[in-house]
Amino acid sequence: MDTRRAQEAEALQKLSSSYEDRLSNSNPEEWVEIPTGSTSDLLFTERMKIRFQEWRDGIIRHPNGVCPLEENPDSKKLQFQTIFFKMRPAVQLNGFNSHQLKLIKLVLRKHVKDLVYVRTDDENSSPQNIVVYADSEQDKFSLMKEVKDDHQKSSEAKIESSVGFRHVIDILSSEKKLIIGHNCLLDIAHICCKFVGPLPLSMGDFASFVHKVFPYIVDTKHLISASNAIQYLMKKSSKSLSSAFSLLCPKISSASQSSASNSYVKVEVETNETCETGLSCWNSGAKHEAGYDAFMTGCVFAQACSLLGIKFETNSPTIDFTRNEKLQHHINLLYPSWNSGTVINLSTGVEAPELGYKRKYPTIVFSNIVLVWGFLSKLAPKDLKDCISKVFGADSVTSVFFLDSTAALVQFSKEEFVNDFLILKDTLEKNDDAIAVLHPLAKLLEGGNTRAAGYETYKEICGASASKVLFADQAEAIGIRWKTKIDRVNEEAKDVDEYSDVKQRNERKTDKEKSNHQISYDDVLSSLRASKPLCGKHVKNT
Repeated sequence: MDTRRAQEAEALQKLSSSYEDRLSNSNPEEWVEIPTGSTSDLLFTERMKIRFQEWRDGIIRHPNGVCPLEENPDSKKLQFQTIFFKMRPAVQLNGFNSHQLKLIKLVLRKHVKDLVYVRTDDENSSPQNIVVYADSEQDKFSLMKEVKDDHQKSSEAKIESSVGFRHVIDILSSEKKLIIGHNCLLDIAHICCKFVGPLPLSMGDFASFVHKVFPYIVDTKHLISASNAIQYLMKKSSKSLSSAFSLLCPKISSASQSSASNSYVKVEVETNETCETGLSCWNSGAKHEAGYDAFMTGCVFAQACSLLGIKFETNSPTIDFTRNEKLQHHINLLYPSWNSGTVINLSTGVEAPELGYKRKYPTIVFSNIVLVWGFLSKLAPKDLKDCISKVFGADSVTSVFFLDSTAALVQFSKEEFVNDFLILKDTLEKNDDAIAVLHPLAKLLEGGNTRAAGYETYKEICGASASKVLFADQAEAIGIRWKTKIDRVNEEAKDVDEYSDVKQRNERKTDKEKSNHQISYDDVLSSLRASKPLCGKHVKNT
């Protein structure tokens, strides 16, 4: 939280500095020349000088009386309102523009130095421009100190208000509270990024960073996966939050009321006054709503703890779950991603395979991925996979992931298919003949705006400062105009490999041909014994 607190201190310093720059009479001895370029400015400054001098003189003559400034009888709004400011006679200025206020400030500093111009920034009201009478230099100094102190308090209040929810994060961190979430690594990352500081680049540093902020975290998705008893109740169903909630908390969830038994943890839900039967008329909410998701997570955690043998009835309301022996083995274990098959221990920073994990999706291999975008939105994932598979084989594409209606990531079974696909696409677009029209990839290239590249281009586009809704628009925003980006290094390496293979085959062929025209003494002896001719061969000289 040091980064965000440093930003808080910096913001406070900027607010204070900007106000001090605006304070009038910051250097009373400084000679300020009043602009004389405009007749209207000259008339205005002369009129202000006379009015403020008369008001000051009236205060000196009648120290216990009120001396209002004379107003123009034709004016519809009072420009000078006599008030008291910090127990001193003052005039509030109304209806003046910024240029006129600047001229008033210059007049006071040059001609009426015992009048002080101040501007107040009260957070509960609009800024006020005030001229205050100070009877001595010491009084003027005291006045300016009071104004600065008020502004400092106002700035601190503004910063305090802006900090907002971070105070909650500060308390949770300082009190080392147990944080409960379901598949919550991304949630924790967002919280730390927004309220603590920039996230580290490596997983190990990230684990250490999070563990320092929140030393105790329980992921209910891992919790229900680690217990055989819970898995039996889950009936090997999905580990999603809504699925776990409906199966483990049937008394609360509307999905399954019939399977409820006395073994389930009782959760009290406050309902409105018209609901006499409690849960029977309670509107449970909807999944993926933040408040209701948090409620479901809490219920799943309570039921999971009960199934692990943690009895709430025998413990005080202030039970310390962070020190509970039955929960110790499940704290700070989070899933890095939905398809990683690993669990990261935030306490140690070690990422290890998850026991009993059965992979439902193919392993992601970034070097096998090609990025395709700009195709017609009517193209479905199945269509994209089919047209590529017709060219490279039925098992050539392992997965297709659509980023949106205009872009997709295609993972091939072999790395060399990536460059083969890019070269083929580039060739078809350049030829634009009958073969290209009838080619299986023609459906993908329809419209003439299809673009393709390797996975590194995907990272480049996503990392750009531009932010567009569609991926194709995002790519265009960063200036991508080419249609196909081929990895020339891999292509040249492939050409070298193919050349080496051809060269080796030719050398072997030449050696074989040479061997057909050379006769060793062993050949002669074998031929004599078998009575066979040595056709096409020549005696090898030794």
